[in-house]
Amino acid sequence: MMRLPLVGVLALALSAVALPAAAQQDGGLFGNIFKPPAATPQPVQGGDETELVGRMERLESSLRQLTGQVEQLQYRNQQLEAQVRRLEEGSGGARAPAAAAAPGVAPAATLPSGRPATVPGASGKRSDAFDPNMDPAAPGAPQPLGSPASAASALPRPAEAVPGGRPAGGTQVAALPGSGGSVRELYDAGQAQLQRQDYAGAEQTFRQIIQSASGDRIIPDATFMLGESLFLRQNYGDAAASFLEVSTKYPNSTRAPEALLRLGQSLAGLGEKETACATLQEVDRKYPRAPSSIRQAVEREQKRVGC
Repeated sequence: MMRLPLVGVLALALSAVALPAAAQQDGGLFGNIFKPPAATPQPVQGGDETELVGRMERLESSLRQLTGQVEQLQYRNQQLEAQVRRLEEGSGGARAPAAAAAPGVAPAATLPSGRPATVPGASGKRSDAFDPNMDPAAPGAPQPLGSPASAASALPRPAEAVPGGRPAGGTQVAALPGSGGSVRELYDAGQAQLQRQDYAGAEQTFRQIIQSASGDRIIPDATFMLGESLFLRQNYGDAAASFLEVSTKYPNSTRAPEALLRLGQSLAGLGEKETACATLQEVDRKYPRAPSSIRQAVEREQKRVGC
């Protein structure tokens, strides 16, 4: 009868001894609440490198896609230019007899293709309504205001539409020292055109430098300035292609940090916000010693875009 109480007392004694030891290890209820959190394991540095490599690959993929889009736009632009030239030649041929038949006016010049001014097969398309040989005084008859060639030369054309990359006749670039002068003289002339806000003339000048002075040390600068002339006219697609070329082909040139900045701005102008922000972030990472003016411009652009 006495063994049961003794066993209970012994169990209570053992539990009383064990509780303080457990409390020291566990800290108790309130001790656990105020116990400092355990140190969280630091991420391995290799994970950061893997994430950075992944971001770079995504950025390069986006840039390649953008380059493809720019090339498609350039191809479509060339097709449109060819259609415009064909329309100019066709309409010029229909009006050429009017200038030839007018009294006291010199004959109209032939078309640039060397064909006669008359377009074969055009007689069935409203030619009777505007034929000055039938009735020179008829309302709507074409007036001898000049030859079709002179009218076509007054229209601005991109440098790609002109053989050899030379600007069309009548532009300011044609008077530049393109053949007898040095490349530096052409480059200075292009910069002067930019300062005068003659962006189309500057574009043609820098394209002429790039095509005629391949391999020259001035090519990175000329490519950047070509992009600048396009960027200032809000031609962001072609501008991005020029700035991307400077960033990829000439990454060690003095123009490379600014070209990467301009590339980000061009992408933002195209509505590619995510790619633009990633590109702007690359300026500081890739060129940590870039001039402070470029770094400040990057910060302003990031705030403007909302990166």
